[in-house]
Amino acid sequence: MAAAVCVASLLPPKLPQLLERDPYLVPFETDFQRRYSLFCNHLKKIEENEGGLDKFSKSYKTFGISQLADGGIYCKEWAPGAEAVFLAGDFNGWNPFSHPYKKMEYGKWELLIPPGQNGCPLVPHGSRLKVVIRAQNGDLLYRISPWARYVIRDEGKVNYDWVHWNPPQSYIHKHPSPKRLKSLRIYESHVGIASPEGKVASYKNFTYNVLPRIKDLGYNCVQLMAIMEHAYYASFGYQVTSFFAASSRYGTPDDLKEMIDVAHSMGITVLLDVVHSHASKNSEDGLNKFDGTDSCFFHSGPKGTHQLWDSRLFDYANWEVLRFLLSNLRMWIEDYRFDGFRFDGVTSMLYHHHGIGTGFSGDYNEYFGLHVDEDALCYLMLANHMIKFLHPECITIAEDVSGMPALCRPVAEGGGGFDYRLAMAIPDKWIQIIKELKDEDWNMGNIVHTLTNRRYEEKYIAYAESHDQALVGDKTLAFRLMDAEMYTNMSVLSPLTAVIDRGIQLHKMIRLITHALGGESYLNFMGNEFGHPEWLDFPRIGNNESYHYARRQFNLTEDHLLRYRFLNAFDRDMNKLEERFGWLASPPAYVSEKHEANKVIAFERAGLLFVFNFHPYQSYVDYRVGIADPGKYKILLDSDDGEYGGHQRLDHSTEYFSEEYPHNYRPNSLMVYIPSRVAIVLQNVDVPKGSSL
Repeated sequence: MAAAVCVASLLPPKLPQLLERDPYLVPFETDFQRRYSLFCNHLKKIEENEGGLDKFSKSYKTFGISQLADGGIYCKEWAPGAEAVFLAGDFNGWNPFSHPYKKMEYGKWELLIPPGQNGCPLVPHGSRLKVVIRAQNGDLLYRISPWARYVIRDEGKVNYDWVHWNPPQSYIHKHPSPKRLKSLRIYESHVGIASPEGKVASYKNFTYNVLPRIKDLGYNCVQLMAIMEHAYYASFGYQVTSFFAASSRYGTPDDLKEMIDVAHSMGITVLLDVVHSHASKNSEDGLNKFDGTDSCFFHSGPKGTHQLWDSRLFDYANWEVLRFLLSNLRMWIEDYRFDGFRFDGVTSMLYHHHGIGTGFSGDYNEYFGLHVDEDALCYLMLANHMIKFLHPECITIAEDVSGMPALCRPVAEGGGGFDYRLAMAIPDKWIQIIKELKDEDWNMGNIVHTLTNRRYEEKYIAYAESHDQALVGDKTLAFRLMDAEMYTNMSVLSPLTAVIDRGIQLHKMIRLITHALGGESYLNFMGNEFGHPEWLDFPRIGNNESYHYARRQFNLTEDHLLRYRFLNAFDRDMNKLEERFGWLASPPAYVSEKHEANKVIAFERAGLLFVFNFHPYQSYVDYRVGIADPGKYKILLDSDDGEYGGHQRLDHSTEYFSEEYPHNYRPNSLMVYIPSRVAIVLQNVDVPKGSSL
């Protein structure tokens, strides 16, 4: 796969374009060359030894356990530290020695089980299995195959069991994947909490109850957390135990396939939150010590353990680890039809210090040198290269807090190859502002800087709050703004208190300005769109295994006596407006005003004029705002609308006519009425859509 071309020149072929775009990267040209050389060397070796990246990444079809056309069963594992390997299960009465694997080169083991006399497989669908490892010290270790497709935990049991998943008729996808989206409006979701009921919700529930809601809200993409099997539910899915298994706590693999298929029928793109940055320390039902050693898939010793996460760290220089991880990505795309990935914990992967105790100031020396784990970076380059080559419609997103330059530029430029990165500074900024500053002290310039401070021609996903803020011990934006009054004053039958009024108005404004100014995509964690009350807390010993807080109370938006419906309606109409005008896919906004005393921010994007008045009590009549195009303007979205819990101070029939009067470096301007704590979006009705900034 492009190996010959790659090896011919160790300089990234399009590196000059990157260096021209950002001359401050010129001193690090040799770093880009070294990284690209490592990438090329891997491609070349894979071509020579495995027949190419296509064949190499198809290993999910041969490793683990697979059924042959004649009904035979073929098993294959990589266990370099094992003295012997066997397969035991229901099919052989759990005899640990009757079915030994044959030792191959490079730590691989294989086993062929011929079909039965009638041609049926001797290991039928639904059989329980274990790989039995004889360790170097002679111990027998019962392990789940790292390639297992389905694992379950029986009630009352601690560990998961491996179940052979090979139904007579697997789910057949009926709908094609949506075309690659220009504007990405992401609804970040967790299947298990996607119900008002206090229980683990199912794939079926998500399919028939949640997907229609997401579609109605105007989101065109679902990002699914906690799908890769994880033994500890409260880990939020980030302590993965079985990388190839869809979590059985929500249903079967076919249930998930149906869910994705139905999403595709609605035009919704589906992304997987993939965790390749670390793995659970579980050994009975995880990857840890699979072959009896502390290495195998991971670095041995302290280097192989994440100090803060108490989890194992992959050895990305290892050939078989690359096979495992690349095949894992390909399986999720080809078997389940996921449309791409959000790579979790990329910062931890990129640096040997894993970001622990390290701040990133933006000094370029922080991104180059011996502290960078170039083996991990090379894996990410390979992953993005493979995905773009085999499935060019797929999307990849990096969760990186460090801001590594070129992470979201093509591999051919020396970049990491990602399509998007998360704008992680934005939710942190909103937390800081709300926690530390009085409303009259909010700094408009600082807000605008945070929302617009992104690398040129690298796409960012803006979001006002992260899923971590919803967890117990932290607070969502709504809870920070309204806190205890959410328990008593969210009913329209109760007086609108100053706290609730402030919270509702700022909640809308924060989300709209983040959506419109903060990036090239927008993300919302489920429930936050309507200011979900309280916190998220998974069942654990500390809360008596309660599911009371491990749910999303969507029903709150359907009660017309509660104010949650106002926030829900605003979120829906905000997304629908973006769908019409496509500001996320438009060039960055032109900010004409960030007035500190007036607390006003104004900018143009996608032919629309956005005006925000963050002042807690001062409204402005005939407030002059600079614009590019002359014409007649009308309000399209008004956060003060009664439908959104506003005070209805604006007349939507009003027409705003421009004047040939330069203002704030814009050739024209107009006068608007902008009440306190209100955001408005205006359209020039005299100009065809998309002709302006």
